[in-house]
Amino acid sequence: MNFFHPRNGPCSLLEMMELIRVYVAEDANADYKVIIGTDSQTNSEETIFVTAIIVQRVGKGALFFTTRKRHHSIKDLRSRIYTETEYSLNCVEMLKENFFEMMEDVPLEIHLDIGRKGETRMLIQEVVGWVTAVGYTAKIKPEAYAASAVADRYTK
Repeated sequence: MNFFHPRNGPCSLLEMMELIRVYVAEDANADYKVIIGTDSQTNSEETIFVTAIIVQRVGKGALFFTTRKRHHSIKDLRSRIYTETEYSLNCVEMLKENFFEMMEDVPLEIHLDIGRKGETRMLIQEVVGWVTAVGYTAKIKPEAYAASAVADRYTK
């Protein structure tokens, strides 16, 4: 899986891990939170999914990376939201496998690109239920900035 850092450009999983370790070591006494969110953009030929991985130094900034996947065009909104959620959950599992020692005490949130307004309001209960059933905190718009702001910016 390839990642992108806004200042450093493309990086591998190992390079991302090192950048996160350095970032956390700069202020080891700070509180941290890991936030994962995925957004998608569909056209007639494909759907592009972008997952944002944010390591927030609570009250003192954040470090973030994105990863991008291309998929055949998914027109159905429910299918797209489910795929976004699946990609976010898969990303969490990948991070846990590689950052287990760091992840066990750090709060983790999954940001979902759904909200009380618009067509996605009908999906809130089932998608939030899915994320909480597997043990994570789910946030929806307007609190879901990892999906609705960071990932969204890189789907274009």
